[in-house]
Formats: sequence, structure tokens, C-alpha cells
Amino acid sequence: MERRAFISAVTGGLLAAPLAAGAQSAGKMFVIGYLPFSTCSVPENDSFRSALRSLGYIDGSNVIIECRAAAGLNERLPDAAAELARSRIDVLVAIGTPAALAAQRATTTIPIVFVSAGDPVGNGLVGSLAHPGKNVTGVTAMGALQLMKGVEFLKESAPHVSRVAFLLDLSNPNHVTQMVEQDAAASTLGLTLRRVDVQSASDLDNAFTTIVRERAQAVYVFPLRIDRPGVDRIVEFAAKHRLPTLGLVDGQYKAVGFLVYYSFSRVEQYDRAAHIVDRILKGANPAHLPVEQPTKFELVINLKTAKALGLTIPPSLLQRADQVIE
Repeated sequence: MERRAFISAVTGGLLAAPLAAGAQSAGKMFVIGYLPFSTCSVPENDSFRSALRSLGYIDGSNVIIECRAAAGLNERLPDAAAELARSRIDVLVAIGTPAALAAQRATTTIPIVFVSAGDPVGNGLVGSLAHPGKNVTGVTAMGALQLMKGVEFLKESAPHVSRVAFLLDLSNPNHVTQMVEQDAAASTLGLTLRRVDVQSASDLDNAFTTIVRERAQAVYVFPLRIDRPGVDRIVEFAAKHRLPTLGLVDGQYKAVGFLVYYSFSRVEQYDRAAHIVDRILKGANPAHLPVEQPTKFELVINLKTAKALGLTIPPSLLQRADQVIE
């Protein structure tokens, strides 16, 4: 049992989680490898543990989760994934596109379940959504058209906007594969996307200079490898320059001051991933488990920010919002 005791993650964190009991072999202790991009200790990981617990997986009784995190660095993902693959794990859960790709390169035999991976077909993770065909399946992030739905909400909130600075990470394949579809969708709204590469917080000063130079009229923030202080800097910059903002970032940042926040439900993502893990542990082949797509989304409108920008949010949009911050 010592071999399967909890092991510290690269970042020093440790993720312990519960898992499904019901239809499992009596006395079987399952081991799940867990590969997040940043750290083992974030609220999303608690959602995964909670979902597993609801399926009957009890920490120390029938499951152990071994976590290796990459501390937000792409170059650490291969080693973290390889270390998990060398362990005697029953399934590997990878969070995000870079982690999923690292896991895929690390093993072709251990079942892999990805969470919030973008365009898994285009990125080569699966053969198709309906028939993955390999040892990999999971839950996708938002597709290009779903992502652009948030831009539609931004346009409704600020009709004068025509040029949007799009802050994204060009080293993340998920951010790159959907550009053509994004441009097409933006064009139908009368918008032009000005892409600005932000791979770390150190890129923010250059990003701000570019936004001013390009005379952007709004800022769209994709999920970036920056912490809360970095997100706060973006919001403060936008407020100073009176730029409406759309945030598609971690749920914990939805109240930081973005005019519009729109994203899929991360609770749903981890719940669906836990159910897929459960099926695999009960004998299902990931090659035959269809990739699932998000079905629940959250729209948050910040009236404080709207007032500061002199904007009046249409009542029809407020009625569609899941949360209105006043």
C-alpha cells in the first residue's frame, strides 16, 4: 500500500479525492492520476472530488488520487505526465488541452480522460467526438461559436464597439485552432478581432501597449496563464482607458470587474469527467465513450462596470443573465 500512498505534486500540493464504489470489485483500490496545468489546490479540483464522492468513491477506502501539477509551465507537463504514466494508475485525468496532449504522448495504454480540452479532433486527441478510437476521451471546452456568443453579449452591452483586442495564449493549441471560425463569427457582428499574445503575466505591459496602439474599443480575455493579480491588472487597465471587457476565465474571477463574463459551467465539466472515470473503472473502453460537450453556461453582467463606462445594459440582456452584479 505504501506505493500508492499520496505523493506530493510538482508544486508541493496534494490532491486527495473520493471515487465510485457501487459496481466495483470488492476490496479494489483504484488509483487515479491527476494532471492539472497549474496547481493541485484549486476550487475546480474540489468539484472533481465532490463529483467522485457522489458516485461512491471514498478516499482511502476504494480510491487514491495521485496529482502532478506543472506549476503553469508547458515545459513541465511532459515530465509530470510521464511520471504519472510510470505509476500504476488505472486512469489519467488531464485538465486542459496542453495537459491532455502531454498525457497522450506519455501513454497509449492507460485510459485518459481530459477536462476542458478545446477542439480534441483538430488537436489529434481523438478520431471523432462520437468515436474517439484511442485511449483518450473526455469533456471539451467551448467551441468557437459558443465562445463567440460571449462576444455577441459584449456587442449588445456596448453597441459602439467594432475593434476588440483579443487576449489569448498563442502557445496553447486550443487558442489557435479556432481562429478562422472566430473571425467569421465576429465578422457577422460587425467586429474585428485584434489578437494579442499573452503567454504569462510578463507579457501584459506589451499587451497594453498593443491595445492602445491598435485603438481597440473593447478587450476580450481568454483563459490565460496568469494569476489573480494579473487579471486585476487587465481590469484596471481597461477601466482606465474606458474599455468594455469580456472575460472567459476561471469562474473564481467572474466578479473582478469584467463588464461581461461568459463561460461554461466548470462544475458540470468535472461532474461529467467523474462519470466518465466511473465508467472506465467499471470496464468501459475510452475508445468507445463519446466525447461530451458543455451544455451549461453562465452569463454574468456587472452593472457597476457598466455605470463607470456610461453604458446602459439592455433589459433583454439582463433578463438572460444568470447573475447581475450591482
